[in-house]
Amino acid sequence: MTRLRIKVTCGGEDPERCNQAFTVAAAAVASGADVGLWLTGEAAWFAVPGRAEEFALPLAAPLADLLAAVLAGGQVTLCTQCADRRGIGAEDVLDGVRIAGAAGFVEEILTEGTQALVY
Repeated sequence: MTRLRIKVTCGGEDPERCNQAFTVAAAAVASGADVGLWLTGEAAWFAVPGRAEEFALPLAAPLADLLAAVLAGGQVTLCTQCADRRGIGAEDVLDGVRIAGAAGFVEEILTEGTQALVY
């Protein structure tokens, strides 16, 4: 099985790049890939209930739908430091979102057969 790890570093300040990361992650889940989506930087906010619903980009799939697809068929991880800087705790995130640090990301992307993308 193909492993894909996507790190998204932006949020509403760069909506097209942000939406592209979520779109690629959801499409990869739909294609049967082993997908991990890492929320870092301003994308960390999308781990909090209701935040993805606030995001809007004309002519793009709703971010909340894309996130739901990844949560249903892949793994979503919130960066530990990014969460801490924003005051987001484990009790604040959507069901299914885990919090992990850079060591976890490095371990995942260095696994043989893994493709990593950063947006």
